[in-house]
Amino acid sequence: MNPSRLFILRPVATTLLMLAILIVGGVSYLNLPVSALPAVDYPTIQVQTFYPGASPEVMTSSVTAPLERQFGQLANLNQMTSQSSAGASVITLQFSLDLSLDIAEQQVQAAINAAGNLLPSDLPAPPVYAKVNPADAPVLTLALTSKTLPLTQVRDLAESRLAQKISQVAGVGLVSISGGQRPSVRVRFNARALAAYGLNIDDLRTTITNLNVNTPKGTIDGPKQSYAINANDQIRDPKAYDSAIIAYRNGAPVMLSEVADVVEGPENTKLGAWADATPAVILNIQRQPGANVIATVDKIKSLLPQMQASLPAAVAVAPLTDRTTTIRASVEDVQFELGLAIALVVLVIFLFLRSLSATLIPSLSVPLSLVGALSVMDLYGFSLDNLSLMALTIATGFVVDDAIVVIENIARHVEAGDSPLEAALKGSREIGFTIISLTVSLIAVLIPLLFMGDVVGRLFHEFAITLAATIIISAVVSLTLVPMLCARLLKHVPEAETRHRREGAISRLGRRAIDGTIESYGRSLRVVLDHQGLTLLVALGTLALTAYLFVVIPKGFFPVQDTGVIQGITQADQSVSYAAMAERQQRMAEIVLKDPDVASLSSFIGVDGQNVTLNSGRMLINLKPREERTASASAIIRRISAAAADAPGMRLYMQPVQDLTIDTAVSATQYQVILESPNIDDFETWVPRFTEALAKSPVVTDVASDHQGQGLAAYVTIDRPTAGRYGITPATIDNALYDAFGQRIISTIFTQSNQYRVILEADPKLHTTLRSLDAIYLPSSTAANGQVPLSAVARISERRAPLLISHLGQFPATTVSFNLAPGAALGQGVEAIDRVKAEIGLPPSFRVVPQGSVFAFQSALGNELFLVLAAIVTVYIVLGVLYESFIHPITILSTLPSAGIGALLGLMLFGLSLDIIAVIGIVLLIGIVKKNAIMMIDFALQAEREDGLEPREAIFQACLLRFRPILMTTLAALFAAVPLILGTGVGSELRQPLGICIAGGLIVSQVLTLFTTPVIYLAFDRLERRISGRRDPDLTAGEALP
Repeated sequence: MNPSRLFILRPVATTLLMLAILIVGGVSYLNLPVSALPAVDYPTIQVQTFYPGASPEVMTSSVTAPLERQFGQLANLNQMTSQSSAGASVITLQFSLDLSLDIAEQQVQAAINAAGNLLPSDLPAPPVYAKVNPADAPVLTLALTSKTLPLTQVRDLAESRLAQKISQVAGVGLVSISGGQRPSVRVRFNARALAAYGLNIDDLRTTITNLNVNTPKGTIDGPKQSYAINANDQIRDPKAYDSAIIAYRNGAPVMLSEVADVVEGPENTKLGAWADATPAVILNIQRQPGANVIATVDKIKSLLPQMQASLPAAVAVAPLTDRTTTIRASVEDVQFELGLAIALVVLVIFLFLRSLSATLIPSLSVPLSLVGALSVMDLYGFSLDNLSLMALTIATGFVVDDAIVVIENIARHVEAGDSPLEAALKGSREIGFTIISLTVSLIAVLIPLLFMGDVVGRLFHEFAITLAATIIISAVVSLTLVPMLCARLLKHVPEAETRHRREGAISRLGRRAIDGTIESYGRSLRVVLDHQGLTLLVALGTLALTAYLFVVIPKGFFPVQDTGVIQGITQADQSVSYAAMAERQQRMAEIVLKDPDVASLSSFIGVDGQNVTLNSGRMLINLKPREERTASASAIIRRISAAAADAPGMRLYMQPVQDLTIDTAVSATQYQVILESPNIDDFETWVPRFTEALAKSPVVTDVASDHQGQGLAAYVTIDRPTAGRYGITPATIDNALYDAFGQRIISTIFTQSNQYRVILEADPKLHTTLRSLDAIYLPSSTAANGQVPLSAVARISERRAPLLISHLGQFPATTVSFNLAPGAALGQGVEAIDRVKAEIGLPPSFRVVPQGSVFAFQSALGNELFLVLAAIVTVYIVLGVLYESFIHPITILSTLPSAGIGALLGLMLFGLSLDIIAVIGIVLLIGIVKKNAIMMIDFALQAEREDGLEPREAIFQACLLRFRPILMTTLAALFAAVPLILGTGVGSELRQPLGICIAGGLIVSQVLTLFTTPVIYLAFDRLERRISGRRDPDLTAGEALP
């Protein structure tokens, strides 16, 4: 049976078929989106609620808890975390991977509605949700600055002209405006002046609220005409408030200006943002989970010129962070490496075949198979990303194998004197079965990759399908186009003619080198075959060594990428004021900007949806392009950390921004675990103990926790009986305090494009200490002058109180995060955590819940060994079916341990850990390495069957005959991996482990298997003869069934 016969005899049909594959692939290439990694985002939704002036305890009990009760009942909810701080509650909901984001969104909206009647009635705005993962760094950061306009005006323009438009772009999850500065009217009253006039704060609030209204007033309908009724009931200009009369005393009016200052200012004065060192309004644009970064950013950038035109000339818009530049660069780098791999592989073939026409054949089949695979990627909706392009680069080595095996076999017949057509028919018939078994067993290796669950499974799905598609198309090309071209292009050159044509020096050198190598291999093989017992011992030794190395090598999850952006989190002491925090944040920014590799940064502080406490700030540090930098992101982080270590009163934690974010919260450092316990009081004792013990471990650095229980609070103890005698209730006291210190929203000014708040507060210049609370007066129905100072009915003391209350599920929790020390792997970090738990005797009520990468690592680690074993079992079954033998597949698989040794030693040599990319490399090695054995055994069986040779002589001949193609295919696969190892471009840290695994495994296994496979083949052959003493006469064992 010869599948190639039809194609050899019909060259036009074959050529047109291949052309069709090329055209379809080319069209797909233009369609494929570009991204950093496959879309593996969990559907994540963030719910934010703001309640100005509320303490963390009030936020937790009155806002977060009712919402959590409702969200906790949602189906398919993986994890719910919440953070409640002064004036803000942020709840993050992560759903299971197979739920679509839109369904999750409907569930969340329904839950918010259901919780509505339990939330405080005076919330300025209901809870708002965004389809965004808070741990995702912004894909684009825009800074708006102006030399002449006040920031409040810039913010107003940003909100009404930019943010609205950008939010409408498909793929944008959230546009958050950092730095506050929403315009508002602020009424700052003087409590003593009010008291002197005998006025109380409640009256003032009611009066101001009634001065500015915007309500319906009806219509007049006459016999002929109708009128709508409008009035100047709404105040537009803050100056109009000054002359408003709020009361009469002794027959004279009291103006608002006598007891209060009315100013235009930001709605929340405790927010600030800077671009480099310039105060700015910063737009952070985050994508929806699953959206394509490049497509989203391109759409926004195409809108920017038009939006810039709608802004006044005095406002400058500058993009600070743009994640697409590095993604594009890394994809371009892989494409270059792919081209290099193809060139190297073609070079290898030329060195062996020493004929241009013979080299032309595989150099046509490689691009064909790769381009054909693009159409399959398009069909499955994949993107051109680091993983799928890595699959194509590695495939270069695989793809050329099939072509080499076919050409080499046909060329051998041509050299033996057959006409090219006859050689093509004969050669393709002999090799057809080998090609099919190579292809099927290669795809068998990839099957387990398709069945991996969770994030890791999603990541590999794309890799496996792309690779499988390339391999299948390659097999088709090798059985159709390659033999057809061989029949046309290979020419038989008789020996005599060769002598007449002067052989080139290089050509002669090449021929002699190959012949010499084969001869010396033949000599050493005879020696090995004479000492079979020793060789078998070596083979067993490699198995034991592989197992040992697998146990001792450090395990990791995913290589840390250098995307040119660093996320920084600053932390000051817990009682820091806004003014002190702003000053320290700017000082820290100065230190960072001094680093020669930093291009720009954006930083912001204050409690908004992204930053939860006043004593923490955020920075997004943008590095210069890769070629202009002196160091990698990790080295720059260490350098800045050293420079910032002695900055007083503030710590800076940094981590490189990753393309793969599995976490749901931003923590100070890269890897996080959550400590959860029902008893909130235990945290004060155990969290510091846990972090201190963990910080002592040599494998982790920068251990931080978000446990903040030591903020300052002014505690008002109400003397209820006294208050009762004055006719004062706790509600009266709360109201007066909220009016004075809560930036309370008391009225709204409506315009066509936006709404502005009127804020009431006590004059901040008069209230800077606890003593100033005494000046607050309360309305009393029994006191002579109608007023009582707060100090008469309450005692004020200073206490410690939490700045932040975090929950996991609905239980109190704290996030502990850490970075790995240089050279340490995540597996060692996880072991360190387990050790610390045991060392400090963490109570059983505490649960340590791994987050994000740590969680994915633990679930993937359980899978790694299973994955490799599953691949081996699948290959065994497939080979057993193909060879109709239980024994031969074992011979073929005996080549694997030596490859394992090479791969693991290679990783150790380069100081890398066994991470997911390396595991892919090892799984692919299973596919590449067993090929050598398949080629030897196929030919040995054929020689036994057709030429009636003894097994020893048969395998010896097979080894010598197949030595040239084995060496060629191995070198081809090796050279395909070389660009991955040597690449230094963007994203090279992702590709390096894969290249090292494949190269290391190939080199070691090549040297060993050329000698161990024949010995193992003979050992099993003897074993088989002993077992089956009498053979079934009809079917020789091991005969490949057609």
